[in-house]
Amino acid sequence: MPPGPVLESAMKNIIQTDLPLRGLLIGVAAIAPIAFPAAQAGYSTLHDLAFLAIIPAAMLLIGAWAPLRKSSAAGLAALIRDGAVAGALATVALEAVRYSGFRMGFMPGDLPELMGVLLFDRFALGPTAASALGGFAYHFWNGACFGIIFALGRFNLPVWWAVPYGAALGVGFLISPVVQGLGVGIFGVNFGWQFAATVLTAHLAFGAVMAVMLRRNQGCQAESAVMRPAVVVR
Repeated sequence: MPPGPVLESAMKNIIQTDLPLRGLLIGVAAIAPIAFPAAQAGYSTLHDLAFLAIIPAAMLLIGAWAPLRKSSAAGLAALIRDGAVAGALATVALEAVRYSGFRMGFMPGDLPELMGVLLFDRFALGPTAASALGGFAYHFWNGACFGIIFALGRFNLPVWWAVPYGAALGVGFLISPVVQGLGVGIFGVNFGWQFAATVLTAHLAFGAVMAVMLRRNQGCQAESAVMRPAVVVR
């Protein structure tokens, strides 16, 4: 068989193989959330990782979503879209809890603001409006990526699994290099129980809202499928 048809056949097989493609997309989506703890662990600066990893991964993810919409893997494109929207909106709930805890003194600092000054490489200079906006954009993009990871990785699990998933993310944060960088210790032992309680509550809220959003998307898709007119073959 000529090389052209062989390559085309191989590419079709790759597109039609669901599991490896899901794994690849999950790996790409995980790059942005991993960058912040990696920077706090000293592997690089968040400023450098933004150009080397975060932005390229975001472009790759968006670039993959567009052609997937018109391929045999269109279902994965829908999961990427639904997961990103659910995760970003769920971050609003997380922020409501986190910011309330911060204002009550349960958190040692404003995390999105910290992300912003690290992204813009101005930790010693302090935050600006641009760095704060960048920090929140990165924070919400992380939420979208966590939503994509869950949507692609849950397969046929009920959407309410997003709640323990959110709790797991909270525990992961509490044992990550980020808390060491904040100086509060693992599970915030050097700051007080309120820190861990706020983090876990915020991530439970994240998971709960994401479950509701994904459930709503499932209902809309089912209703659309029922209402879609059947094609009559004559």
